Amino acid sequence: MTDTVLVKRLESLPNLDKIPRKELEWLVANGHYETHQAGTVIAPKGKRIENLYIVLSGHITSQRDRGTGPQRVIEWYSGSVTGMLPYSRMTAPPGDNYLEIKSELLTIHEKHFPEMIQQCPAFTALTVHSMLDRARVFKSSELQNEKMISLGKLAAGLAHEINNPAAATVRGAKQLLESLAEADAASSSMGAAGLSSELTNSIEQLRSACLAQPIGNVFSPIEQADREEEIEDWLRDHHMDPTYAESLATTAINIDLLDKLANMIPGDKLPVVLRWIAAGCTTHTLAIDIMKASTRISELVAAIKRFTYMDKSAKPELVDVETGLQDTIRVLGSKVKSKGATLTIDVEADLPPVLAIGGELNQIWLNLIDNALDAISESGNIKIDARKDRDQVVVRVIDDGQGISPEDMPRIFDPFFTTKPPGAGTGLGLEITRQLVKTNRGDISVQSRPGQTEFIISLVAGKIVPKGPDEQKKARSGQ
Repeated sequence: MTDTVLVKRLESLPNLDKIPRKELEWLVANGHYETHQAGTVIAPKGKRIENLYIVLSGHITSQRDRGTGPQRVIEWYSGSVTGMLPYSRMTAPPGDNYLEIKSELLTIHEKHFPEMIQQCPAFTALTVHSMLDRARVFKSSELQNEKMISLGKLAAGLAHEINNPAAATVRGAKQLLESLAEADAASSSMGAAGLSSELTNSIEQLRSACLAQPIGNVFSPIEQADREEEIEDWLRDHHMDPTYAESLATTAINIDLLDKLANMIPGDKLPVVLRWIAAGCTTHTLAIDIMKASTRISELVAAIKRFTYMDKSAKPELVDVETGLQDTIRVLGSKVKSKGATLTIDVEADLPPVLAIGGELNQIWLNLIDNALDAISESGNIKIDARKDRDQVVVRVIDDGQGISPEDMPRIFDPFFTTKPPGAGTGLGLEITRQLVKTNRGDISVQSRPGQTEFIISLVAGKIVPKGPDEQKKARSGQ
């Protein structure tokens, strides 16, 4: 293809139709015409790029694999300019750049860039715009990916945390249905026992008193086992079903009360009474277990609702820092448990709120605590400390991981920088965190040495303005 034909083709391309012909002639004179078949990788991931590419015809796609398979990030068509661009700091693509279909390219080696900048100012300006557009698309894609990763962590943590109480609720409900038949049978036997109304009232009062005082977690598992064994022995000594021991041991019933019952009730009626009491204990215990599990689910849903601020607009408001930190810990609870980590939180009493966007603030806590969990070894330690310092609230997230190397320290907030293995991180978590902190009028810094890394977030303390007009007037006047 002659130079004249190439120049005419460049003039007909979108984006290049406004470039002076003299500049297009220079590009053709210093460029190289190439054709490539579909599937050709013109810029492999991680390999230094040396050429600028002008797409004469065809379709170039850049794709990245973040651990879940290749994904398209950006595409170029006829008239697009890509590859190595003047003033660009990118030396190697973050993913493979390949041709979707048979394509024609005009390539210009980077050695010609100094002269190109002098001879082709209009085209050079076009490449700068192309560079900015490309960087914007890459960053937007990575930001979206980081948001999806955070959402995935949130969903995974919530699913794991809800699964246990949900399973307990289902299991307890099934057991409660089964125990109701025994409770009905025990009540029928109790009614047929022919006990006097006075004795029946005494028995009911005793059972109600015992059920109203659940022993909860007063006893250790070993002590509880000893308690069941003691009641089981008592039942055997009185020739009664020892299986009642497990149900009776969950209440305040003890050997003294059992002896009292034995003295009150005729011997042949005692098994009927204890069966009725045991059946009541079983249904009572199952109902409490279901209530606790359901309450746990309700608390988790409330924590997620607070964490995401799903019912509030994204605007600054007075935000309680401790609530956000506690909700974040609940969200990451499954990861804390799986790692065997010890996580402690120390919040100063009467810590003032901060004026911030609540959802963004919780995203900061999520990123930092999650990073700390990744940094520590099994059974490692994380401490979260929140204090007021003059007109600021300062939150520190401290872990006892191996620390950040001096070589990496200057780059940890750089976009796309990560020390994690491929697919395990985008390198945007801390960059997003830094942006969110700045958006909320705060500051973030880091200190690290082997065995201790500390991220420090400083936020402006807010003031609660009284609601009444008289109170507001006093607040403005400093009274």
